[in-house]
Amino acid sequence: MLFYLIAVLVLMLDQATKWIVRTHMELGEMLPSWTPHLRFVYYENSGAAFSSFQGFGKYFAIVAVIFVAAIFYYRRQGKIRGPLLEAASGFLVGGAVGNAIDRALYHQVTDFLVFGDRGGIMNLADLAINAGGLLILIYLLVDHFRQPAARRPL
Repeated sequence: MLFYLIAVLVLMLDQATKWIVRTHMELGEMLPSWTPHLRFVYYENSGAAFSSFQGFGKYFAIVAVIFVAAIFYYRRQGKIRGPLLEAASGFLVGGAVGNAIDRALYHQVTDFLVFGDRGGIMNLADLAINAGGLLILIYLLVDHFRQPAARRPL
């Protein structure tokens, strides 16, 4: 249940904030907020992270579909269990689907969050994907230290 709750919440918040940005800001417009720590800048990215692979965004939508299918497959196999992995996979799926929707409908992703002076520009789906990755890392660390030393692989 935690998986679905987080995935749906991430997806709804991501799509709502992107809609607000697209309808209330001009492309390239910057709204200073908590400068220099956080700025809102409307940007459309037709590529991948760090604006790499510009113009190939539609292919990343296919990758997202395969990724989400893999998550559901592993959930069905019972390999994703426990609150940390449930939350992590919820964040990952919500973020992947949020960006995949943009890629499928607009052939680009709406980005608007800039952290710091040299930070990349991102959206809530990107933040959710990062949160999911961080939760997986925490799970792996906790699991490693929970195992008795004799059973740990070298």
